[in-house]
Amino acid sequence: MSLNNSQYDAIIREYNRRQNAHRRSLDERTQEAFAALPRLREINNEIASASIQCGRRMLSGDSGALAGLKAHIAALAGERQKVLQDGGYPADYLEMHYDCPDCRDTGYIDGMKCRCFKKAEIDLLYTQSHLADALSKENFDAFSFDYYSDSIIDNAKGISSLENMRRIVAICRRAIDSFEQTPANLFLYGDTGVGKTFLSHCIAKELLDRTHSVVYFSARDLFETFAEKRFSHNGEQHISTDAIYSCDMLIIDDLGTELTNTFVNSELFFCINERLANNRSTVISTNLSLQSFADTYSERIFSRISNNYTMLKMFGKDIRLLKRLQ
Repeated sequence: MSLNNSQYDAIIREYNRRQNAHRRSLDERTQEAFAALPRLREINNEIASASIQCGRRMLSGDSGALAGLKAHIAALAGERQKVLQDGGYPADYLEMHYDCPDCRDTGYIDGMKCRCFKKAEIDLLYTQSHLADALSKENFDAFSFDYYSDSIIDNAKGISSLENMRRIVAICRRAIDSFEQTPANLFLYGDTGVGKTFLSHCIAKELLDRTHSVVYFSARDLFETFAEKRFSHNGEQHISTDAIYSCDMLIIDDLGTELTNTFVNSELFFCINERLANNRSTVISTNLSLQSFADTYSERIFSRISNNYTMLKMFGKDIRLLKRLQ
């Protein structure tokens, strides 16, 4: 499980809210029905009285008391349903209602997470990833190799754009499948429009659907967040960067488009180093060549990335342009 304590608490609070809301609703329905159909209150009192009497009989050694109580309560419950229906109410009007009848809004069944809890995990992770809208369109189901040509050759590698992309996708899928055991640090680089952001979204969706926490930032937004956290003068810690360091997968998109300075280099190194030290996975994409990247950022940043990330060069035609032409 990849939820941190605050995320888990947020889901549990929602379950508690549902339970309280349904209890209030039942109380309101009960008062309404009792006022409209007085026999219902009498039945309720008779059930309570019978339960007390059964308890006394059991304490005095009456072994048949419990069976008698069950039969009596069943008869009263049947009468209650009939009174409700004759009065124009549903038969289950005085029963507790649940959003999830399977776990009765507790999130667990026999100590195991209910399907509704697992869905709540995924929904929360999607919301906090900053990617919910994008991933509905950009995922492996929508991925197409048709935009990669077998006639565009990388002379250094001796492979085509299509062959290279098939290899890269295979590497990414293996990284996803082994994510539980091995952190996946990927460095996607290449010209504009070759599918780096799309591929990072594909990776994000697969991990989110497996309930791993993923946080996405464009490089500009990431460093603006760091700056606001560092230089805020209003005395309020309204910006939290905890998720950047603690999420299972951080995606930094378009690194190199931000205004690079000493602050950016310092924060980037700290972020990369902190996540490596804690075995947290990161995907970085950039339009810069490796030489330009090394020239733009500090030597220690390039060293950390080149020694700890799988370097994946993407090349080919500008897919955005191809889509516009189509």
